[in-house]
Amino acid sequence: MRFEQHRGSELSTAAAADASRTIACRWSHVYQPRMRLKSDIFVSSLLRRVFAVGGYAAVLRKGAQEAGAIFIRQRSRFGIETLYAPAPQNFFEDEADTSRKFEIRLQNAEVDHIDSALSSEIRFDPDCWIVEIELDDCDGLFEVVAAEDSPRR
Repeated sequence: MRFEQHRGSELSTAAAADASRTIACRWSHVYQPRMRLKSDIFVSSLLRRVFAVGGYAAVLRKGAQEAGAIFIRQRSRFGIETLYAPAPQNFFEDEADTSRKFEIRLQNAEVDHIDSALSSEIRFDPDCWIVEIELDDCDGLFEVVAAEDSPRR
């Protein structure tokens, strides 16, 4: 009799597992949690890609490892700079989109303008990252969205 009871509980457990798998399959298309790449891993990858194309990169300010905002300061050999900042959420059409997108905050600006913009960002978010890249062309290193790409809502 004990064997029968034990075997019956195994069957109940197996049936419950099947039921949970069925529910998971039915709802898998509705909610699929995806993790965003940690900031420290993204920055490390960015540094490696810059060095791979012959440029120079350095972390000027290290922020929160998990989800710190990343600002990219691009210096060209002509003495001008461009500041890339995290793109606003309206650039992400799909909620499952976990990529990091950037917008051009200041383009072909003087060093003082970039410094003042970054100091105000640091006051607003002390956990932000600042990465400096010395490269004339940073196409393909990270995704940059244009203002006209913004979806109208």
